[in-house]
Amino acid sequence: MRYKALIFFLLCYSAPYRGWASGYYDYDENCRLAYINFMSLHFEEGNDHILAEKKANPGNLLAEYISDYADCIPLLMNCDADEYKLRAAHFDDRVKTLEKGDRNSPWCRFCLAGIYLHKAIVNTRFGEQYHAALNFRKSFTLLEENEHLFPDFEYNRVFTGLEEAVVGALPGNYKWLASVFGLKGNITKGTALLAAFVNRHTSAQPIYAEAVLYYAFTRFYLLSEQKETWALLNSPAFSTQSNLLNTFVKVNIALDYHKSDAAIETLRAAASSPEYGKYPIFNYQFGCALLTRLDTMCTNYFYSYQQKTKSGLYIKDAWQKMAFGWYANGNDAKATYCMNQVITRGGTKLDADKQALRFAKIKTWPQKNILQARLLIDGGYNDQAITILNSIAVCEIKFPGDKAEYYFRLGRAYQARYDDSGRKENFVSAINNYADASATGKGRPEQYAARAALQEGKMFEQIGMNKEALNKYHECLDMPAHDFQNSIDQQAKAGINRIGSQ
Repeated sequence: MRYKALIFFLLCYSAPYRGWASGYYDYDENCRLAYINFMSLHFEEGNDHILAEKKANPGNLLAEYISDYADCIPLLMNCDADEYKLRAAHFDDRVKTLEKGDRNSPWCRFCLAGIYLHKAIVNTRFGEQYHAALNFRKSFTLLEENEHLFPDFEYNRVFTGLEEAVVGALPGNYKWLASVFGLKGNITKGTALLAAFVNRHTSAQPIYAEAVLYYAFTRFYLLSEQKETWALLNSPAFSTQSNLLNTFVKVNIALDYHKSDAAIETLRAAASSPEYGKYPIFNYQFGCALLTRLDTMCTNYFYSYQQKTKSGLYIKDAWQKMAFGWYANGNDAKATYCMNQVITRGGTKLDADKQALRFAKIKTWPQKNILQARLLIDGGYNDQAITILNSIAVCEIKFPGDKAEYYFRLGRAYQARYDDSGRKENFVSAINNYADASATGKGRPEQYAARAALQEGKMFEQIGMNKEALNKYHECLDMPAHDFQNSIDQQAKAGINRIGSQ
């Protein structure tokens, strides 16, 4: 969900070494301050330090490398096609410069690998999948070479850990890609490399900030260690004060972890930053959080996002969410208007936008009280949701998709209760409702059958019932085509890989 391909794949860096080729690598004060500012989305300040470094020390290749953040991060945050055209040539220029570096230094290949990784993620954001695969492979290969030549070079393992975890999580329909390019991955091993680096370093050292981001990403989305990740994001190792990139990441995970109150609090604290308004995605995040409270103010934030963004992404999804906000509050006229806009506005590059379009074309609204419960559960307001769902007579639900969703939402609420309390009766209620959702929704285009099987797998894995968990993950992957298939399949594949690596 929400920029999951996100921002977490960005970044890279280097540290002191002076070689004898046409440049050297020195993480001096200008480079350190530039890096910190870029990682906080303070680009003006960061560029000032890069210019000062290039003027004072023109041979320091780290200044050339770190300047890449000023191109790739804004592109990933805003996905502006016009900006992409203006900045695209910078990548090739940096590669040419960095290729002149000292091949006897581990930083030479490391910096090049980081540049190619940046480019691969930017390619993905702009729908250039073939180029993304090529650049990812170049990065992967450079890191392998570096590991072979410099096995004690621990910074290398940050990117190696990230890329190995990502390859290990590729869903079945992308396995051929990894095979063709000779890529091998393992989620647990990749995350362990990141953990080792984070545990041995501090925020005063280079690459630590992005290592923490990668570590949070792999733990939350690939290892499903959500409680542990949330604790990390609320620790001194991860500050959102004057750091909009960390703000974005924390809010994104808060929304996916059903903690809307924390998301709203974090966004309100960040809104005073002068740079905040440069990133429309914060309005989208704020709208998502308010929607889970059934607060129609969410529509203002979604509309603002649509007016300010130049990406074309999440447009249909935002219109659908506006429609749901009005519909859940009983304003059917405004809800219908917004749903009609889904058909004509925005594109369908993302699963969320594809799902919104499919739903709008059906022209059938969900049962209102089920929708209210769904939104409340998404925000972490589970007791309110269970009260609403228990007031519904299941026999009166006419549409099979609504019935599958009813069982899934009830299962999700009881799972959240189990996570909070550990009480067995909540575990049993969650599993039983998920099983009903899978049986009711199997073969339908909605996501609920597949996602119910996925959640059952996660619950069984959580208590060590790995055989049952594997069966559910495979059941999820075997489901016919459905909404959000790429995202759901990736999570199921990650679960299979986690268990297989034990």
